[in-house]
Amino acid sequence: MRETDFLVIGSGIAGLSFALKCAKEFPDRKVLVITKAKADETNTKYAQGGVAVVSDTTHDSIEQHVQDTLIAGDGLCNQNMVRMLVTEGPARVEEIIEWGARFDKDAAGEFKKGKEGGHSAHRILHHKDVTGLEMERALLEAVKSFSNIELIKHCFVIDLITQHHEGYLVTKSTPNITCFGVYVLNRETNAIDKILSRVTLLASGGVGQVYRTTTNPSIATGDGVAMVYRAKGKIENMEFIQFHPTALYEPGLRGQAFLITEAVRGEGAILRNHQGDDFMKQVDARKDLAPRDIVARAIDAEMKKSGMEFVWLDCTQIDPVQFKSHFPTIYEKCLSIGIDVTKQFIPVAPAAHYSCGGIQTNEWGASSIQRLYACGECASTGVHGANRLASNSLLEAMVFAHRCFDHARTCIDTLSYNYAIPEWSATGTTDPKEMILITQSLKELQQIMSDYVGIVRNDIRLQRASRRLDLLWEETEQLYQNTTVSPQLLELRNMITIGYLIVKCASFRKESRGLHYNTDYPQAAALIQNIVL
Repeated sequence: MRETDFLVIGSGIAGLSFALKCAKEFPDRKVLVITKAKADETNTKYAQGGVAVVSDTTHDSIEQHVQDTLIAGDGLCNQNMVRMLVTEGPARVEEIIEWGARFDKDAAGEFKKGKEGGHSAHRILHHKDVTGLEMERALLEAVKSFSNIELIKHCFVIDLITQHHEGYLVTKSTPNITCFGVYVLNRETNAIDKILSRVTLLASGGVGQVYRTTTNPSIATGDGVAMVYRAKGKIENMEFIQFHPTALYEPGLRGQAFLITEAVRGEGAILRNHQGDDFMKQVDARKDLAPRDIVARAIDAEMKKSGMEFVWLDCTQIDPVQFKSHFPTIYEKCLSIGIDVTKQFIPVAPAAHYSCGGIQTNEWGASSIQRLYACGECASTGVHGANRLASNSLLEAMVFAHRCFDHARTCIDTLSYNYAIPEWSATGTTDPKEMILITQSLKELQQIMSDYVGIVRNDIRLQRASRRLDLLWEETEQLYQNTTVSPQLLELRNMITIGYLIVKCASFRKESRGLHYNTDYPQAAALIQNIVL
């Protein structure tokens, strides 16, 4: 058993920002950060484009950023949360700069600002085309300077500990459900440990791996959302899965696809179909810089018309020196597969990218479970609504990590450990005899979600997905009850839960809005509000 004052699950920008603030404010208290892979293997690391923030009020304004976010969210954003995000954002960006993050500057020493889909001004701060990686680097360096922060790698959280583990019946209607810590599988010792904590923050990232192709790394399996759902916490708006319009198309690829950041289109790149037409000008007045839901659906429609699995991204009109300077990683990646972007088009296709729903939180990042906060992509703050505005995610992580910290520091002294929690019991379980039972179920899950619950949906597809997921859930639960746990089994279990939540929310929303497009209900209704499970 271990005890800590602040337990942080996840080592991306949300988790590390919270940990640093807690460690600085309370030098005599322990902050424990746990991550299931390497410390820097997070969704943050793969965020290419940048962070959207109003840093120049001469050519931009808080109100413009607010309105851009609300328009992209298609009527479902919480306006108070959006205003909070945009207003508090500049201070949080200044903070990460003080921690050592380096954003690109021009010859005069001013920050370079990019423009992406849905934005009415150039406001995206960036570090070439690896902004998230640079921010992650700065935070991990800062963590090293605090002796009261311990970071444990290769540690897989199995479940949140609540009154359920004391033997009480816990349901959705149980008042005052409380998180006392977590059970974790230590992959280095293969032991299951109990960690008790006064405060727990879930910053566990996204869900992209439930789809066959995603821009997310292999760790993005929705663990935090699934654990909160099992613990009877509130989950909302899981139907809104954002597909990034331009992932690099590589034939036969499964898993993580290479992202071609939207900032490339901000610099002048044009989407073209197989006849060479720049089709976006027929779809939206904002053309290639329309919000992501519109662009992804337009690409999907072009692919279905042509029978091809990709469209083209034409970067040839961008100055080659400028392209290589701003997008060196993209240039080198394309060159490695035989594409010279200064002369040839890039094949691109949409890929699962970002979950706009998740663990329901309030303005302080508190979940419906006491002593449990959620931040970053696993949380549903109300900021994104039905579709996330490009490059708002890193800003959201920093702003709400600060708000989680602001709330937690006011109550930490009143919280104590619950020593009545039993140790983990693996009685009656045996080692799995065939890993194919797990790997094949994972392939089935990803196929179901990609074919039936992708960019375009309908009621029949959702019903089929639901029936097939029910069978996968039954088989996997039986496996979970009878075999010793492994990271592969735990991730499969979590991803099946995520698939169920996406399908369930999508089935309840009888309209098309933002990222949820159902051909049986092609129009938006008179605003169906948040769907909470």
